[in-house]
Amino acid sequence: MKEQIEEVLKEIRPTLQADGGDVELVGVDDGVVKVRLKGACGGCPMASMTLKNGIERVLKARIPEVKTVESV
Repeated sequence: MKEQIEEVLKEIRPTLQADGGDVELVGVDDGVVKVRLKGACGGCPMASMTLKNGIERVLKARIPEVKTVESV
């Protein structure tokens, strides 16, 4: 599943990078995906919205085994 998540993140990454940010996969544990938002995304007040409404929504739609996405 980790490889599938990395592939989806590669598709999401250009959008984040366009705003000066990035996302790094930290790990996967029983359907819980742990990511680190970097750059402008790391300190952005909208980071939680990006995480839940963007990254989590896309990952869940593409990989049904994903239960949630958490920022670490």
